[in-house]
Amino acid sequence: MGRLIFLILIITPIVEIAVFIQVGGLIGLWPTLAAIVLTALIGTALLRQQGLATLARAQREMAAQRLPVRELFDGICLLLAGALLLTPGFVTDAVGFALLIPPVRDAIGKNLWTYLSAHGGIRFGGAAGPQPPGDGPTVVDGDFHEVDPDDDDPNRPRLR
Repeated sequence: MGRLIFLILIITPIVEIAVFIQVGGLIGLWPTLAAIVLTALIGTALLRQQGLATLARAQREMAAQRLPVRELFDGICLLLAGALLLTPGFVTDAVGFALLIPPVRDAIGKNLWTYLSAHGGIRFGGAAGPQPPGDGPTVVDGDFHEVDPDDDDPNRPRLR
């Protein structure tokens, strides 16, 4: 996992620079810079709108005594989208804008849920029915004696 993150951190700037060079060669320097700033502004406005809507949905879910799982996942996606949209670059902006599209988030969430369920990444406590031996917590039975450190009884056992 560490290597994957390292590769992403190395490859992303290289790809972004290559795309900057290509776009800058086609439309020029100032239009390229204007496009980067414009995508950041549009992304910020969309992110604010969707973030507030997601927060409102989460509050409604909690008021109805339900866990806002979908809303939490949407919030994480929106947080990632915001980070990508504020990062200068066309590739990161494209991925960030894709994360702002609810059907894209739904598809990612379903695929992630399926993957985690298949690979044991989701665990909930309180399994129904008897559990096989060895799967529960380890219980150690023992006795204790309270020890007072100010007691000067010579017959009291001492730890060394």
